[in-house]
Amino acid sequence: MNVMSFVVRRASSFLSPPHLRPTRCPAPSFIYKQSRSHASKQVKSQKKVQKTKQVKPKVDKQEVEIRQRMTVAALAQAMNKDFDHVLEALLNTSVDLDSLEPDSVLEEKWIKEVVTRSGMKFKWSKLTETKERENKDAHRRPPADPATLVSRPPVVTIMGHVDHGKTTLLDSLRRSQLVSMEAGGITQHIGAFLVQLPTGEKITFLDTPGHAAFSSMRARGANATDIVILVVAADDGVMTQTVESIQHARKAKVPIIVAVNKCDKPQASPERVKQELLAHDVVCETFGGDVQAIHISALKGDNLLALAEATVALAEVLELKSDPSGFVEGTVIESRTDRGKGPVTTAIVQRGTLKKGCVLVAGKSWAKVRFLYDENGRVMAEAGPGAAVEVVGWKELPSAGELILEVESEHRAREVVEWRIYEEEQQKLKKEQQAIEEKQKVHQEAYRKEREGLSHLSWRQRKLALYRSNRLTAAMRPTEKTQREELYLPIIIKGDVDGSVEAILNILDTYDAHEQCSMEVIHFGVGDISENDIIMAETFSGSIYGFNVAASKSIQQMALKRGILLKLHNVIYKLIDELKDELSGKLAPVVIENIIGEASVLAMFDVTMGKKKVPVAGCRVQKGHLDRRLKFRVIRGQETIWEGSLLALKHHKDDVQTVKTGMECGLSADSNMDFKAGDVVVCFQELDSPQTTAWDPGF
Repeated sequence: MNVMSFVVRRASSFLSPPHLRPTRCPAPSFIYKQSRSHASKQVKSQKKVQKTKQVKPKVDKQEVEIRQRMTVAALAQAMNKDFDHVLEALLNTSVDLDSLEPDSVLEEKWIKEVVTRSGMKFKWSKLTETKERENKDAHRRPPADPATLVSRPPVVTIMGHVDHGKTTLLDSLRRSQLVSMEAGGITQHIGAFLVQLPTGEKITFLDTPGHAAFSSMRARGANATDIVILVVAADDGVMTQTVESIQHARKAKVPIIVAVNKCDKPQASPERVKQELLAHDVVCETFGGDVQAIHISALKGDNLLALAEATVALAEVLELKSDPSGFVEGTVIESRTDRGKGPVTTAIVQRGTLKKGCVLVAGKSWAKVRFLYDENGRVMAEAGPGAAVEVVGWKELPSAGELILEVESEHRAREVVEWRIYEEEQQKLKKEQQAIEEKQKVHQEAYRKEREGLSHLSWRQRKLALYRSNRLTAAMRPTEKTQREELYLPIIIKGDVDGSVEAILNILDTYDAHEQCSMEVIHFGVGDISENDIIMAETFSGSIYGFNVAASKSIQQMALKRGILLKLHNVIYKLIDELKDELSGKLAPVVIENIIGEASVLAMFDVTMGKKKVPVAGCRVQKGHLDRRLKFRVIRGQETIWEGSLLALKHHKDDVQTVKTGMECGLSADSNMDFKAGDVVVCFQELDSPQTTAWDPGF
C-alpha cells in the first residue's frame, strides 16, 4: 500500500508541467518579474517622448476668399499669385490648360483644387453691406419770415487798381491815417470798418488790395458785399485790376458805384475814364446808363459826402434787411494768429446776433466766442447783421472765405467738424482710387499687349519666354539713384493772415520753370517763424519766406547756425523778387563767348623746329586783337573746321602774347591744322554768365 502510493506520487510529479510544480526558491523569481515590468515602462515612456518630439508645429495656412464662378485672374488675385501659378496648380487634371485665359470661369471644384494644391485653405466670401455714415454737417437756416426782418447797414467793398486811392478814400471817410501804416504804401489785407456818416447812417466798408497778387482777396470781398465802389484814378484811367474788379462784381451780381478819384490833379480827365468804362459794359448815368459816377478827391476830401449819399441811396433801393434773431450766419473775411489772443478772424455777420459764448463752426474749425472786438480794438457786447467784428476763441484758424454757422453746443460743433474732415478724407480717397485705377488700366493694357505676342505658345513656352524677358529687363534696368539729380528748391511760407498766405500760394501756383529748377512748398501757415519751421527747413534743405511776420533773435540765430535761408518781407512783390533771385542762383551759369579779335590768313609756310616741320599761317589782324592765352577758332566759308589753343604766336621772329589790329603775325595751332589762304581766325573768350529763371509771376 505504501509502495503503491509512492509510485503514484512520483508519476504525477513527472507528468505535471513545470509551472505547476511547487518552487523551492520563490524570491529570485519574484525579483526578476519586478525588474522586467519596470524596464517595459521605461521603454514605453521613451517612445512617448519620441512621439512628442516628432510632432511638427502647426503652420497657419493662408486663407483665400472664394466665390462661385470665379475667373482665373480673380482667383490669382485672391491668392496673391500670378496667372501662371493657377495653371501650374491645375497640372495633371482634366482641365485643358491651353484653352484657359485670365477671364476664363472656373468650376467650383477646380477653384478649391487650386487653393488646396497651393497649400492654402479656402473660405466662402460673405456679402457685406457697407453702412453709410450719417451726415452730421451744419447748414444754413431756411429763409426767415419777412415780418421779422429789420434794416441793416450795407456792406460796401472798395475795389480798384493799385495806387488809385482806395485806402486814402477810406482814410478820409474814417478821418484816420491808414495809408501811413501800410508797407510800401499799398494795401495787402482786407480791412473791415464800420463808418458812421454825419447824417447818422452806418456803412460797413471793406478795403481790398489792388495789387495783382491779391486777386483771390478781391473776389472774396466782392462775394461778401452788397455794393462795390470802383475807384478809378482820373489821371490814370482804367487799368488791369480795374477790369478784374469789374469782373468780380459782375460775377457776384453786385451793383457798382464809380468813384473817379484824383480829380484835383491838372492832368485829370473824368470824362475819359467814363468812356473807357464803356468798353467793359459799365455805362454811367452821363451816357444813359444806371451806374452812378461821383467825381472826388480822396486826398483833399472833396465831394465825399455826395459819394456817401449815393451809397446810402442805392442801399435803400436794394432794401437791405436781415433777421437779427436765431442762430448766427456770417463770412470769414480774414484770419490771423495773434500772439496774445490766439487764432482771430475778421467776420461779417449776415444773420442773427453774435454774442460772447456763441458756438461757431467755420470749415474744419470751431469756436466758443470768448471776445468780440471792433476795428479799433474795443470790446463789443454783440454784433448784429451787417457788422464787421473780430472773433476770438477759435480752436484752430479757419480759412478766409469760409461760411460761419452757429450750432447748439460744443458737442454738436465737434460732430460737424469731424464729419467735414471725414468727408474731405473720403473725397481724397476717391481721387486716389481713381489714380490707382488709371494706373492699373495702363499696366493691364501693357500686360495684354505683352500676352498677345505670346498667345500662340503653350503655357510652358509662354512662361519660359516671360522669364527670359523679365531677366533681360532686370539686367537692363538702371541703378536707382539715392540723391536727386535735378535742381530742387523746397520752401516754407509763413504769413500774418490767411489771405496773405493764400495770395502768395496763388502766385507760386503760376510757377512754370520746373525744367530749370523744381520748386515745392513743403509747408505753409499763419504766424511768426517758429523752431519747428527751422527744423523742417533743415530736414528738406529748404528756405523760409515770411510775409509780415516776425522771427525772434534766437530763431534767427538758430537759422544762421544751421545754414537756413530766412527771408522776411512786408511787401509782397519784394518777397517774390527775392524768391526769383534764389531760384536763379540755383541755376548753373551759361557759358557765353566774347569775341576778342579776328584775323585773315594771307599765306601758308612751314617752319623747322628742331627736326620737325611745323605749318604756320601768316595772318593780318582785322578786328580787335589776338591773345595767345585765349581760345581760337578757324572758319572756312560758313563752317568751323578747327577750335583749340595756339602753339605759338609770333610777330616777325619774336614770340608775343598779343597782336593788335593791322599788325601781321604768324601762328601755329596745337595740332597739324591745314590752314588755307582766306581762312578767318577768331580769337574768343568764354565767360560764365549767371542764368535767370524763366518764371514770370506777372508783375
